[in-house]
Amino acid sequence: MKFPISPQIRSVHPPPITEVKGWLADRPADSPLPLVDLCQAVPDYPPARELTGHLKELLDDPQVAKYSPDEGLPEVREAICARYRRIYGAGPVPGQLCLTAGASQAFWLAMVTLCRAGDEVIVQLPAYFDHPMALQTLGITPVYAPFIEAREGVPSVEGIAALITQRTRAILIVSPSNPTGAVTPPETIDKLYRLAARRGIALVLDETYSDFIAGGAAPHNLFVDPHWGDHFVQIMSFGKTYALTGYRAGLLAASEEFIHHALKAQDTMVVCQPRLTQLAVQYGVENLDDWVAANRVMMERRHDLFRTEFSRPENPFQLVASGAFFGWVRHPFSGRTGREVARRLVREAGILCLPGEVFGPELEGYLRLAFGNIRAEEIPGAVERFRQFPVE
Repeated sequence: MKFPISPQIRSVHPPPITEVKGWLADRPADSPLPLVDLCQAVPDYPPARELTGHLKELLDDPQVAKYSPDEGLPEVREAICARYRRIYGAGPVPGQLCLTAGASQAFWLAMVTLCRAGDEVIVQLPAYFDHPMALQTLGITPVYAPFIEAREGVPSVEGIAALITQRTRAILIVSPSNPTGAVTPPETIDKLYRLAARRGIALVLDETYSDFIAGGAAPHNLFVDPHWGDHFVQIMSFGKTYALTGYRAGLLAASEEFIHHALKAQDTMVVCQPRLTQLAVQYGVENLDDWVAANRVMMERRHDLFRTEFSRPENPFQLVASGAFFGWVRHPFSGRTGREVARRLVREAGILCLPGEVFGPELEGYLRLAFGNIRAEEIPGAVERFRQFPVE
């Protein structure tokens, strides 16, 4: 290549999952241990059969191959709004929604609508790695709220308040957290919203995993306030909810004014969420509440089993926080980075997982385990490999 690349993009770390999966080349070809992939959070179960059957019937309709309005089909957005009312007791109207190519694109829309290069966004650590990568690509400064192990991944409102400056445009929270699995309590979310309102900024809440909160509890009460859009922007995904991760089924919920401006970026990025994805989501929100609830219960049981197995005595790896899809683990190798430990786990134990440092600074002592993509019967054996791993 004989032309320059932007120095800004050069400074961004490559995609961590691509990096980690590249380590599989180091694994001995004659290893007797089958690979246990705890790297990426992908439901191990397929979409509901009735959903895929419904989509097959739609494919003969040439309209399915066409564009939709940038913000999404009106009937799909109305169906999604009805689901919000079932879950939260209130929610957005169709004009407050923009359907996106996954939650990651919704995040980009939110940030380019909120911020200019040089602005700041407060990011709770450990952070979902795509978020700092996107901010750095856009020239926005992530200001990290430190991970406090004793809080098990729950943000400190006071700590976040101390980080707000004249350049702060938003507070970013992921709940349930990727990577810790921790659920930020509704009262903490309410306090963060009130903090954002006092300081004239936005609370941006990524709720990609909210359909897996134990017991099916509502994640928060913000939508009950008719003025929720004054300081709240929500990012949501149906990829995990309906096992449609490859369909890229995300959305952005915000005030109608915010969506009006976000559509300027939407039109230049993807134009619209694929129509087939929209129709898949519509079918899901109208027909699959019981299917989603059953999968949530299944994932709760997997989490309980994982937590019980991992917390048994004599495991040199310490479970610090966990939730429906993830375990956040402190490794026992003082002075070693998470990358060093994770590469050893691939070579010596057939375990693929992510190192803590890809989720933010000063997190080299941790690993993220995405146990949501292995079946319950595989969990005890996978955990036993950690228990038996030699500590030098």
